[in-house]
Amino acid sequence: MTQPPHDEPTAAGPDELREQVEQTRTELGQTVEALAAKTDVKTRAQDKAAEVKHQAATKAGELKEQATVKAGELKTKATDLAHHAQDHLPDPVKDKAAQAAEQAHAKAAQAGHLWEEKAPEPVRQKTAQGAQLARDNRTLLLTAAGVAVVVWLACRRKG
Repeated sequence: MTQPPHDEPTAAGPDELREQVEQTRTELGQTVEALAAKTDVKTRAQDKAAEVKHQAATKAGELKEQATVKAGELKTKATDLAHHAQDHLPDPVKDKAAQAAEQAHAKAAQAGHLWEEKAPEPVRQKTAQGAQLARDNRTLLLTAAGVAVVVWLACRRKG
């Protein structure tokens, strides 16, 4: 049997032969490790899952940041539109809104007196807290009511 030709020259002595054998063993070991890594499906799947998880977390962070910025922009725009609508409300509409608010206030006062007579104490306390919150945000509530009236009038004119 003849051996196939080698690209490498043959060894001149036993020491050089041992060195070539050791180098060949090292190369063969590296090749086996590389092949084993390619055939280790579980580890490759875990590595891919970790990579995808990292990418998803990064993308989620970016989207959250974008959503926060967009929400701030929309809030500012809504506030500007509400102020603009309130500034451009005709006086009769403002008067009607004020009258409606006064009537609602009077009815709420009547209901409040009846409520105070019949409601248990813990419920009365929570109701008082809610009423105080509404009083503290009166301007915002009136603005929202004004915007609602403008929208209602605009829809009524179109229909």
